[in-house]
Amino acid sequence: MPINFDTYRRVALEDPEGKWELDCGRLREKPPMTMKHNRTERRLERMLMQQLPEEEWEIGETRLRISTGTYYVPDLTVLPRFLVDSFPEGEFEVYTEPVPLVVEIWSPSTGEYDVEEKLREYQLRGDLEIWRIHPYERTLTAWRRQPDGSYADHVYRSGIVRPASLPDTAIDLDRLFR
Repeated sequence: MPINFDTYRRVALEDPEGKWELDCGRLREKPPMTMKHNRTERRLERMLMQQLPEEEWEIGETRLRISTGTYYVPDLTVLPRFLVDSFPEGEFEVYTEPVPLVVEIWSPSTGEYDVEEKLREYQLRGDLEIWRIHPYERTLTAWRRQPDGSYADHVYRSGIVRPASLPDTAIDLDRLFR
């Protein structure tokens, strides 16, 4: 039996350590990730934090609402500070607005799901840039929203990647994957 948003919110608030998602009425907890996944996530977060002014940007994990009533928890999200600051204190943190950068890091337990299901949903939300990082293949695939609403994708294997939506930011893939 499908569950509703109120049940989802209650479960997520009662288990703040869990990474609960709601997908088409089904409650799903993201499984624990591998060391390589977690290390890649931590390195990327540090790289972004070193470059993005704290007074302008928030970097971390949050919930994104998809128009179908689905709620995903990406591995990493970059949010403009004004969006975070406008959120009512004490409210369940869920963003419906498109965000500058959404990152999913491939892991054996969620790899197919992240690409097959989540990518299309992030595009429907209108997120400006979506990254899938594959730490085992040492690749970063970036989907960037175009002026006509479509997405152009590019696969990076080394060198510097500059998120189009984050000025003056550069991620060194060789450093990220070392």
